This record gives sequence, structure tokens and C-alpha cells, in this order.
Amino acid sequence: MSHPLDLPAPRLAAAIRDGRASAETVVAESLSRARAIQERFNPFVLLREEQALATARSIDRNRDGRPLLGVPFAAKDLTPTEGDLTTLGSWTEGDHVATETALCIRRLEEAGAILIGKTTTPEFAFSSFTRSPRWGITRNPWNPDRTSGGSSGGSGVAVATGVVPFAEGTDMGGSVRIPAACCGVVGLKPSFGRIPMTILPSLFDSISHFGPLARSVEDAAAFMAVAAGPSDEDIQSLPLPFSLARTRRGGLAGRRFALSVDLGYYAVQPDIEKAVRRAAGLLREAGAEVEEIDLGWSRAVNDQWFDLWCVFMSAYFGDRVAEFRDRMDPLVVGMIERAGKISATDIKQVEFQRTAMWRRLARLFERYDALLCPTLAKEAPAADQSDYDHDATTPDGRFAGFDMTLPFNMVPQCPVISLPAGFTASGLPIGLQLVGKRFADEDLLSVARRLEALLRPLLSAWALPIS
Repeated sequence: MSHPLDLPAPRLAAAIRDGRASAETVVAESLSRARAIQERFNPFVLLREEQALATARSIDRNRDGRPLLGVPFAAKDLTPTEGDLTTLGSWTEGDHVATETALCIRRLEEAGAILIGKTTTPEFAFSSFTRSPRWGITRNPWNPDRTSGGSSGGSGVAVATGVVPFAEGTDMGGSVRIPAACCGVVGLKPSFGRIPMTILPSLFDSISHFGPLARSVEDAAAFMAVAAGPSDEDIQSLPLPFSLARTRRGGLAGRRFALSVDLGYYAVQPDIEKAVRRAAGLLREAGAEVEEIDLGWSRAVNDQWFDLWCVFMSAYFGDRVAEFRDRMDPLVVGMIERAGKISATDIKQVEFQRTAMWRRLARLFERYDALLCPTLAKEAPAADQSDYDHDATTPDGRFAGFDMTLPFNMVPQCPVISLPAGFTASGLPIGLQLVGKRFADEDLLSVARRLEALLRPLLSAWALPIS
């Protein structure tokens, strides 16, 4: 450990609480690292230098027992924070300064964490590639020619480069897990409703989540411990308290895992498949049972999610096209215009697909504790590409998609975590998804913590080439 900032978030907070570390020193180091990587990777929209350092000095003068005392973190430009420019990656927002802070961020700050900056997102968080008309391309810290993933790409880079132990992201189709896998960090999509979703025009959306990108499962659990819990600000938030102690219980012996390398229809890069099967082997060596299964899903899952996504974009942002078309991402404009060709009946019938998916998973979870699959079907693509470059069918009839995350936003009550599981032949990170039983976030984090320990030796030989 070269600096207290490199400690896990709970240990860092403990060091600040008992005076072994200074919050001001930690925040100053966090800001220094952020400035050092900004030009090369472009993960930040803004840094809150004066506010963050002032908060840190106040903490050093008045130390207390809060669980995240003095821990620096970053939040996504999609998420409003009072007094800060909030653009959603779009020129359509002008120079809007938020007048209130989203509940998720308030809870982190109330627990003592210090917001040091806002991170990049594609326009309206629409893409798996973090590239926006307003802020440009955010690049992968393992290879700047590759994408950092999206839509929480700036948060992924901030965590991977050691700027913060965790960062806030949002996940509507994989937007936490995709950048986590691209950048080699942990990413959690909690069960729907575990963290109140308060930033959308509708409180009745059914695919959207807040979630952490984090250096470790321990840091992701620390985020959840303060961010989760019910609130009347979100009518769909669950009346479930979060138990940090449960994330530390139990081992792997006797656990049962289902394995699907392709979800039934993806074309998966061979070294990614190898890494996922290697992780399954480590679970078996630890005393768990792993069985390969056929989910029976098809590309229709992705196509129908995309219908939902186009309608989402049109409903929330379609009124901006008339004035700002020339300054918006053409792909966003295309999605909004496509939504006009999708009927209300089409959208209602998406529920049939979602129902069939859940019934298959419900039967699966009668026998297994969790499902294993890749996070991405292929390594991080070129930074200037888009999702449309991966919307194809292979000669053998398989889907040549990039991410394997969005199916689990169609069944949002299941928590899903992405863990670093190795590297491709070209030196890019590989992500492994663990899908848990509905609302069983603590149990999933417990399993993920144990698997992370098994995978860590496979990652230790790799160093991030950011100097």
C-alpha cells in the first residue's frame, strides 16, 4: 500500500476515525490522481476540489464514528448533485446546475464519504461506449485505444486508476457491469428497489438501478450498506434493510452454481470462455458444485430490451430533438425516432418475454444458489465504435453482441455482480457475472467475496500501465 487511499474503504474510514490518516491528505491524493489521468483517459466532467478539501478539513477537526468517514468517491454526470454542473453528457442541458442532490449520493455523504468529482457518461447514458457530443471519448486505462465501457465509463476509470475506492453508477442495461468488466473492477447491479431510484422523470420505471463500481467486493458492500434501504422518494424501493454482516457469512463448500457460457445465443470470445470455465473450476476445487445448463434464451431478449430502451429515450428526451438535433448524438436521435414506430401493444408484449425469462430463472434457482456467465462476450472494443458495430449475426447463427448484461435488466429483481476474472491475450480485463436469487444481494456478495479471493492470484501478475 503506497498511500492510505489504497486501503479498502472501511479500513480507510477506520484510519481516519482514529487519527492514523488525515482526510485532507487522502482527498488531496485522490484529486492529484484524478488530475494526473484526466488528459489521457478523460473520466471526469468536473472535480470538486474546493468543496472536497473543505469537507475533509472539517472531518479532521471533528472526527466521528460514521462508517465511510473521509472516504473519497465519484458520481456520474447523470446523477444530480447540488451546486454542480449536471449535463447528462448532452448539450441539451445547457449549463444546468443542480439544486438538490440525489438520495443515493446524500446517503453516501451522510455516512461521511466525500464527493470529489463527477464522471463522464454517453449522452443520456444511452450506450455501452462512453463517448458523448459534449465531453468526447473516455478511454480504457489498460489500453487508451479501447473503450472504457458504458454508460458509467468515467466511474470505471476513476476506480481502476486508484482515484477512489468506489464510484456511483447507474445500470439500465449493464451500465455498471460493462465498464467494470472493461476496466477490471467490481460492478454491482443491486436487486431492483434495494437502492431508491429517484433521478428519473418516472418513479415507475422497471429497468433502472443505482450501483457501485468498486475496487473490491468489500468496497461494493460498504457502498450498499449506506445507500440501500427504503424511502418514500421512490415508491418502488423495497422495505429491506441491508445487512453488512450477511455479506461476510458462509463459504463455498456445498454451494451449487449453474454455468452458462453463452446464455444460449451469444458468440463468446474463446479466451473469455476459458476464463469463465477456469473460475468454475476454482469453485469446484473449493467444494462447490457447478453444472452447465441451457437457459433457452435467444436474441429476442436483446431486441425487445432495445424496444424498451428506444421508448425510454423518446419519452424522457424526445422533446429535445427539434431544437438540438444537430448537437445530439445521431444514434440517440435515431433511437428516439425509431420509438415512434413501436406500438403500445409491442411494449406491453415485452412483458411476455420477461415473464418467460423469469419462469426459467425461478426454476433454475430452485436448484442453484447462483448463475455464472461472462459479463462481456468480447474484450473491450475500439473506443470510437458503438453498440451498432456489434449488432450482427455470425455465420453459425449466433449473436455477435458486445455485452451479456442487459438480459438481467429484463429480470431486474435479481442482483448481478461482475468480478475481474483474468485477462485476454491482448491484456484487456475479463469480467465474470454472478447472478443471484431475487432480492438476495447480501448472499450474492458473500459468494462473490469468496470467489474474488480465489481469482485474486490470477490477477496479481498484471499491473495497470498508466504511468
